[in-house]
Amino acid sequence: MSSGRPLPATAIGAARLSEVSENIYAYVQPDGSWWINNTGFLVGRRGVISVDACATEARTRAYLRAIAGVSDQPVRTLINTHHHGDHTFGNHLFGGATIVAHEGVRQALLEWGEPRSAPYWTDVDWGEVELAPPFLTYREGVTVHVDDLVCEVGHIGTPAHTTNDSVVWVPERKVLFSGDLLFNGGTPFLLQGSVSGALRAMGTLRALGAETIVPGHGPVCGPQVIDRVEGYLRFVREVARGGREAGLTPLEAARETDLGPYRDLLDPERIVGNLHRAYAELDGVAPGGPIDAAAALADMVTFNGGKPLSCHA
Repeated sequence: MSSGRPLPATAIGAARLSEVSENIYAYVQPDGSWWINNTGFLVGRRGVISVDACATEARTRAYLRAIAGVSDQPVRTLINTHHHGDHTFGNHLFGGATIVAHEGVRQALLEWGEPRSAPYWTDVDWGEVELAPPFLTYREGVTVHVDDLVCEVGHIGTPAHTTNDSVVWVPERKVLFSGDLLFNGGTPFLLQGSVSGALRAMGTLRALGAETIVPGHGPVCGPQVIDRVEGYLRFVREVARGGREAGLTPLEAARETDLGPYRDLLDPERIVGNLHRAYAELDGVAPGGPIDAAAALADMVTFNGGKPLSCHA
């Protein structure tokens, strides 16, 4: 069970469903911090398409009840935007749905394995979770049709948040489900991806011309979020360059950094993990290449005063 009761702002009941365009819904889970993600779905005459699952059994079941409150049609297709457990651990609850994702999602989810909190996060009541990786995969993208509405599902083309990020783009409605390429109000996280790749991804997202964006975490927003995330990415890159030149470790550089306009973002300890990734790129590691993630997470805990990172999922 969780080590403490969720805050009112992070309780399952705080989730909000909104219709962002006709028959397109965003399911936003406050406050968007660790393991508390957004999902969404598109309703057709003969079925529903879901964009992502949730982290825990209870949260995913609440999301499915929200879908059932809108449509009596089954979820026929589940699209995973990337492999992280807050978007995939609930996959198994979608019955006979076809689970679709980039080919990298399947292996990465299997490598991560069952949900676990310790030693990096406070305890979470995951419920009964059975890994259900995608079984229909693509390399570049696939087109999904909701009645006559075209939805373009595509890999972003570069390691960014992870190595397997995809977006769901509905061009006729100018609606974008960005996955964790975009955080609104939360600190972006690049430990398993790439700073340089994420910067390239911002250009790709901007070129779509989205008017409504459902980010991976945080409230539904407009395209201005791209500029805010891009600014943070550039900030991380500059801090890494300065820290490397000064001979500082990522943790030391983070401790000496004034987060400035980014100090109020949720989960500020992610600066440490992001600097581990940025340092690796400065040292010649390819975007998305292997680094010591355990050491980075341990440094994040140290930055957090030695306490596990707060998770209210």
